[in-house]
Amino acid sequence: MKGNALAELVPLDRIAPEAVEALLDRAFGTDRRTRTAYRVRTGTGALPALSFAALAHDGTLAGTIQCWPVALACNDGTRTPLVMVGPVAVEPHLQQLGVGRMLMAHMIEAAERGDFPPLMLVGDPEYYGRFFGFTAEHTGGWRLPGPFEQHRLLARGTAPDCAGMLEPRVLQPA
Repeated sequence: MKGNALAELVPLDRIAPEAVEALLDRAFGTDRRTRTAYRVRTGTGALPALSFAALAHDGTLAGTIQCWPVALACNDGTRTPLVMVGPVAVEPHLQQLGVGRMLMAHMIEAAERGDFPPLMLVGDPEYYGRFFGFTAEHTGGWRLPGPFEQHRLLARGTAPDCAGMLEPRVLQPA
């Protein structure tokens, strides 16, 4: 990140939910909840081990990343767990400074250290492919419960190569 604006990355659960929601509204607009990605993760909670916040030196929230448990319900009857990445939100005045890239890299490192299913997201294939290894190679038969652009449906790792619908994956309490 240019300059020295970022102080640290912390677990997202250390941040007040209201602050996260306000940042998401500023970054994506107050109509963001109507997007298809919200339908895919309905009824689930963000995965604490893969959800982070970026704090500026003055302690203000600079950005967040959240990851969600989802599954691909394949047409053949199998159901494969996945992790849906996003939203990645950065304060509008801090965008283009590398905050989002730092959050993504940190999350991917955490996912690789843990025992997590493959990652998937809806996003720009050039950006997420170039910097983070996401592709649409196995997602051509995947569907979402709402409008989306097929070429923006991306996965990383050993993603299932079947046709099916992405849906929420509600985790059972331990």
